[in-house]
Amino acid sequence: MPEETQRIEPKLDEIKVSGKLSGTLDEVYNRISGLQIFSTKKEDAQVTAVRVESRDIQKNPYIFYIVQIRADGISVQYSTALGTSEKMRKLTVLKNILNIMSLIVDLFTPDNKELFQYLDSSIEEVVGSISQSYSSLFNNYDSLATEYRNIKRLNIELSASTRTLTVKTAQLSKENDELKAKLEVLEKYSDESLMVMVQDWLDSHNSTIDLEAFAKNYKLSATRVEQILNKMESLGYLELRG
Repeated sequence: MPEETQRIEPKLDEIKVSGKLSGTLDEVYNRISGLQIFSTKKEDAQVTAVRVESRDIQKNPYIFYIVQIRADGISVQYSTALGTSEKMRKLTVLKNILNIMSLIVDLFTPDNKELFQYLDSSIEEVVGSISQSYSSLFNNYDSLATEYRNIKRLNIELSASTRTLTVKTAQLSKENDELKAKLEVLEKYSDESLMVMVQDWLDSHNSTIDLEAFAKNYKLSATRVEQILNKMESLGYLELRG
């Protein structure tokens, strides 16, 4: 037979707050029974409200609290999961008690001194259990959060600067293309101009022309110079020698 899984029981505790019921249990029941988070029932001497927060693998209640309201006070039995903070659980249950009391504030008056003592001691226990390492961790988190906000702001500023630079770069690129186009136009000599330039070169170089030297001097391609020389020969302006 398969071995049965042993049920892990939660820790059980109880909180009691004295008080005085000025209304009736029927009125208390009517107030609380309207809350869907509770299973509520009325007995002769008390109203019981049960809230199951979680169940175990066998579907049995595991984390829960049971509120019992009587003419002389309120008691709450509650469970705490093993491995979790009992102090924080107690404070959470006290908060839930206050929520219930707020619903019947005109029907039940608690012993405020007793209630405040419970709250004071519970808060003190939780605050006192916060270690120095936790405080240091929180301070580090706060410092990192501030640094993150600063970096985020800087990133926004850098993104804006990048967009501005991108626009300026596009403008400069466009201006550069326009200047290059103008320069190309200026560098293009007409055939007539080139023929005059060639004739001047011949006059100053004993009627000889070095194609490469001429092209380099006037920043022209050798092909363009060769074309103009062929044209001048065909027109009879010069005679090419081998």
